[in-house]
Amino acid sequence: MPLALLALAIGAFGIGTTEFVIMGLLPEVAGGFGVSIPTAGLLVTGYALGVVIGAPLMTVLGTKVPRKRMLMVLMGLFIAGNLLSAVAPVFAVMLIGRVVASLAHGAFFGIGSVVAAELVAPDRKAGAIAMMFTGLTVANVVGVPLGTLVGQQVGWRVTFGIVAALGVVGLVGIAKLVPELPRPEGVHLRHELAAFKNAQVLLAMAMTVLGFGGVFAAITYIAPMMTHVAGFADGSVTWLLVLFGLGMVGGNLVGGKFADRALMPMLYVSLGALAVVLAVFTLTAHNKIAAAVTIALIGALGFATVPPLQKRVLDQAHGAPTLASAVNIGAFNLGNALSAWLGGIVIAAGFGYTAPNWVGAALAAAALVLAILSAALEHRADAPGVVVAGGTPARQRTAVHH
Repeated sequence: MPLALLALAIGAFGIGTTEFVIMGLLPEVAGGFGVSIPTAGLLVTGYALGVVIGAPLMTVLGTKVPRKRMLMVLMGLFIAGNLLSAVAPVFAVMLIGRVVASLAHGAFFGIGSVVAAELVAPDRKAGAIAMMFTGLTVANVVGVPLGTLVGQQVGWRVTFGIVAALGVVGLVGIAKLVPELPRPEGVHLRHELAAFKNAQVLLAMAMTVLGFGGVFAAITYIAPMMTHVAGFADGSVTWLLVLFGLGMVGGNLVGGKFADRALMPMLYVSLGALAVVLAVFTLTAHNKIAAAVTIALIGALGFATVPPLQKRVLDQAHGAPTLASAVNIGAFNLGNALSAWLGGIVIAAGFGYTAPNWVGAALAAAALVLAILSAALEHRADAPGVVVAGGTPARQRTAVHH
């Protein structure tokens, strides 16, 4: 793999750390500003919404900018947002800092996915995307626990200062290691927008929302589930999340490897197994060892879907993939927000802390149904004589077959 992927992975590590570390520091931040925990929770919500909005916005603004330069601009935005959070005198300023940092998130992973795929041979594209996303998964194993520990021991402002420093390392790495990649000739914003007329692109994004949403339906409420149902001590939650992160790292690498060989079968297996494991979690949540194993499996199966889904979008938006790729990153966060909301509803309705697992299983199963539908429509379109969008016979298309 090209060394340039390391620079992208470092940037992804910083972004992953800042996205999730706030969850472990909410009490400290709330106490520092004298606000309630629910109010401090707006730092999580604001970041997620910023990703959903920022992904298409920043990508559109960067349509006329070379991809390497745009990645550097996004890392600059990320650094500025985290520095603002670190020195914020009042809560509102920190919230602004979180939103500023989040605007870089979706576009960085979207454009970064395109760049990573262009750096390698066609049969290694999903693996290259997975290598970049390794930075995000490793952040959950190393960056988030360490950032939480530093924030609790030294102060949460120090944590965000360190994250900003990681952004500087990523920025320098991109400047030094990522080559100048020319933009495809004749590709303009209208071509990028045209990708959303492709039903396969929309189906892939819907799979992203539902599939990864299934993961977060359970993981969002992992702390009360493990302490009240499994009987873990409060301090054990951090290490359970490390197990989840280790599963994410493994699943991401496996998903990238097999997606280059058989993309749709990889999605069938990972989504189907994810639905089963989430349903079983309702039972295993009552046993400490079984719960720990299940959490690692959820992380592995959930992130095994990420490289194939991201590559699926790139393949189906062939020729103008940047905006679609970035919007798909926003789809992950939309799924996170949707599933967390649905999980909260079933808990509030009195079904217990394990009820979100059933919600997650249903979402993952729905994503599997969409994957099967997507493949069926693709096979039908590839049949001889079938006319696809634009009036071109399917057999004459430049297509990527899995």
